[in-house]
Amino acid sequence: MTSLTRFDPRRVAATLAMAGVIVLVAACSSSGAAPAASVAAPAVSNAPSAAASGTTGGGRYGSGGDYGSKPSASATASAGASASASAAAGGETYEVDKASGSVGAYLTGEGGMTLYTLKNDSADTSTCAGTCVTNWPPFTSADEDTLKPGSGVGGKLTTFARADGTKQVAYNGKPLYYFSGDSAAGDTNGQGVKSVWYVAAP
Repeated sequence: MTSLTRFDPRRVAATLAMAGVIVLVAACSSSGAAPAASVAAPAVSNAPSAAASGTTGGGRYGSGGDYGSKPSASATASAGASASASAAAGGETYEVDKASGSVGAYLTGEGGMTLYTLKNDSADTSTCAGTCVTNWPPFTSADEDTLKPGSGVGGKLTTFARADGTKQVAYNGKPLYYFSGDSAAGDTNGQGVKSVWYVAAP
């Protein structure tokens, strides 16, 4: 005689739940995939630093500013550090020398660049400002710097305060300037410009 088993809903539910677990485990085992790691790998950047990508600017004549292309932030910081070191060591020495060419004898400053005077200026007073300063950068010097006359330069080198607070160098009281149109030592392209600019005579 065959015995009949009574239908039990709870037993069926438990059996189905157990079967689901077995199927899930089997599925994970067959895929061979490991659980995803929860730790993210650190990002690595190959971009150059701002300091490494900086470019240098033009040359500097005197301590009053840049002459040429504008320097980058990193170059400016480097120049500031150099200036501080220079001040701590007693400043820089700027020698004013004598040169000669087709315009006759004239004074030169840093790097042998030609120095000029402006006819409209009076003793220890500059009338060059604004865009004039862009074209005719004043020869400036800091308090801790030393001005040295070279061979054949018999006049007196002094400084006076400009309106912007910098100190401009003067020769026998005449304010001295460079010319943005000169690109190398020996250039005298500013001679006679507008009949007011002339090379500084020694």
